[in-house]
Amino acid sequence: MKNIFDFTLDDLTVFMVEHGFSQFSAKQVFDWVYKKTNFNIDEWTNISKKCREFLKESIEFYLPKVIWDALSKDGTRKFLVQMKDNHTVETVVIASRDRLTQCISSQVGCAIGCTFCHTGTQGFTRHLTAGEIAGQYMAITLWLRNNVHPDERMSNIVFMGQGEPLHNYENVKKATTNFLNDRAFGLSQRKVTLSTSGLVPKIKMLHDFPPVNIAISLHSAIDDNRTELMPINKVYDLKRLFEAIKEIPLKAHRRITYEYLLIDSFNDRKEDIEALSNLLKIKESKINLIPFNEYPGSKYKKPSAKKVLWFMDQMCQRGYTCTVRATKGDDILAACGQLKTQYEQLNTWDNQIEVSRV
Repeated sequence: MKNIFDFTLDDLTVFMVEHGFSQFSAKQVFDWVYKKTNFNIDEWTNISKKCREFLKESIEFYLPKVIWDALSKDGTRKFLVQMKDNHTVETVVIASRDRLTQCISSQVGCAIGCTFCHTGTQGFTRHLTAGEIAGQYMAITLWLRNNVHPDERMSNIVFMGQGEPLHNYENVKKATTNFLNDRAFGLSQRKVTLSTSGLVPKIKMLHDFPPVNIAISLHSAIDDNRTELMPINKVYDLKRLFEAIKEIPLKAHRRITYEYLLIDSFNDRKEDIEALSNLLKIKESKINLIPFNEYPGSKYKKPSAKKVLWFMDQMCQRGYTCTVRATKGDDILAACGQLKTQYEQLNTWDNQIEVSRV
């Protein structure tokens, strides 16, 4: 049986027409599901009984289940959500003054194996379906409405959770289509960010991807150092990566964001600044510095706040737009690079943080 959240509107329209129903019936279904968040087909009074019976026999309304959540002292929330096959992933909601951002996972685990990333230590299990990706957003939206405020709603989405989004290209593309569709989630293109470690063949396919913000996990402008951090650089080195980046279709006045993880005494030196300046074009680039977030067993260390600000100032003096990402949720291992499916570790956190279980 198909999951409703695996359908785009076009997919559902084709499906309904193939089974003898009107194109408009697909729009009616989307309205009930996404606008009214009503999954009880018997209550869909503007749809014929015959159509409702068909839908009950042909489509399921499955959402990932929140089985654990934690609240950070800074307001960040981390959720462990369970799929139908009992596999779990983490998703994070980050609150700031003017937005509520959900960091969404695209895979159970990750095959890229970045040495600075907690997710990379668990290996790769499987891709998430489009419905499981979009379902994270719907499930957490409903959780927030029921547990925080009835009008609570995420305003932004970043594909920066577990997994390499472009490794799961088709499912991420389909989920993103629904995130942007006005009859579905209705988010603005500028409110969705796709982040990639540099999977070159899929970067070359982005001309066929919904027009969202693009972020590249760069982390070093020196090949040997980047390879140490990101094994993918052995195959797709900086030269190949930036040849592919040139092909990314950018709308007017948009730039690519380069995520740069600052690690103490590794990539925060004068020579790293020079290499970064030689690599990136000022008018087409935005640099987002991310102070390394330590996790149990990590070999890297976080640089001092003074060093982070020095690095940012050096890039700004050279004409770049350079920001520092505020560390959020590190007390519950919810910060960048700290996510991992590790239900077995939750017991150790119960006495340290505000936790609830289902």
